[in-house]
Amino acid sequence: MKKKLAIFDFDGTLFDTVSANWASYAAALKPYGVSITLEYFIANCYGRYYKEFLPPLLSDPAAIEAVHKEKSALFPRFLGEIRENQALFSLMSDLRPAYHTALVTTAARGSVLAILEHFHRKDMFDLILAQEDVPRKKPAPDGFLLAMEHFGISPENSLIFEDSPEGIAAARAAGAPFLLVKDIL
Repeated sequence: MKKKLAIFDFDGTLFDTVSANWASYAAALKPYGVSITLEYFIANCYGRYYKEFLPPLLSDPAAIEAVHKEKSALFPRFLGEIRENQALFSLMSDLRPAYHTALVTTAARGSVLAILEHFHRKDMFDLILAQEDVPRKKPAPDGFLLAMEHFGISPENSLIFEDSPEGIAAARAAGAPFLLVKDIL
C-alpha cells in the first residue's frame, strides 16, 4: 500500500505554458482594445489568478469574466506552444510505485485536462485538483491539504513540487517538504 504522496504544481512545474497562456489572453483582450506583451504577461499575470491580474487591465467585472471565458475557449489553439518537463515526468514514473500522485493547480480544469490529454499524461495522476476544486488559491495551502486529506497522508509523508513564490508559501503553510522547480527546460 502506498504511504506517501507526491503533489505537483502544473504551470511552470510540469509544463511551460507561458506562451500559450499569453497568446490566449492577448487574443481575448484584443476586442477590448487592450494589448499585452509577453514581458508584461510574465511579470504581472503568469501564475496568478485571473481575478487578480485582469482588473488593472479591465475595470468592468463582466468584461473580466468574458475575457477569461474567451481565453479558455481560445486556449486549445495554442497547445503546440506548450513544453513539458520530461525530467520531472520521468521522476514521477519512478515515484509512482511508492507514492500517490496528485496535481494541485490554480489553473482551470478544462485547460489542465486539455494539456494532459494532448501530452498523454492524464493517467499519471491519482487525483487532480484544479481552480474549481479549491476554495482559496495559493498561497493558501488549501489545495495541498485537500490532496493530503483525500489520501489520508500527513504533511511529513508528502512531497510538493512547485515553481512559484505563491506555491512555495502554500507548501510551507501546509507543513510539507517541497522541492523548488526552476527552468524546466
